[in-house]
Amino acid sequence: MKRHIVLIGLPGAGKTTVGRMVADLLHTGFVDIDSILIRKEGKPIALIFAEKAEPAFREMERKEVETALSHEPAVIVPGGGWAAQPGQLVAAKPRGYIVYLKARAEVAAGRAEPSGTRPVLMGDDPLARMKELFTQRDPLYAKADATVLTEAKSAENVAAEVVKLAQMSAGW
Repeated sequence: MKRHIVLIGLPGAGKTTVGRMVADLLHTGFVDIDSILIRKEGKPIALIFAEKAEPAFREMERKEVETALSHEPAVIVPGGGWAAQPGQLVAAKPRGYIVYLKARAEVAAGRAEPSGTRPVLMGDDPLARMKELFTQRDPLYAKADATVLTEAKSAENVAAEVVKLAQMSAGW
């Protein structure tokens, strides 16, 4: 039986880029949780965060992931903080094959910074904040079903690794 493929990792790890490629390669749906929230709220993630605060945002995110998991198997990409919330990985594992796209904080910060839309990186020193996020989240992300190292690899190569894992372990 096919399970969803849920990509987790730091902001800038490549979840959205790789997720789209994986969905294309597997001829399946792609669910970008941030895009759903932006559309529903009519404003960017940073503004949702600023207006409603992180706990309310995380609850909205949790509900959207739960909804996505209740539909046909697809590639699901929640925000970087979703997997760090208590109970989320455990709740998703029966229906989702969780893949951690791992990148060092320096690499993820370099990829994430240009967008300027990541509320957890706003402030004077995004690299220091990313290092802090890595330290906090890496042990949680490591509870994924699989880890794919993303550094020094093209997005295409990372996507191919995720597809191979999905074919071996998630029924694709």
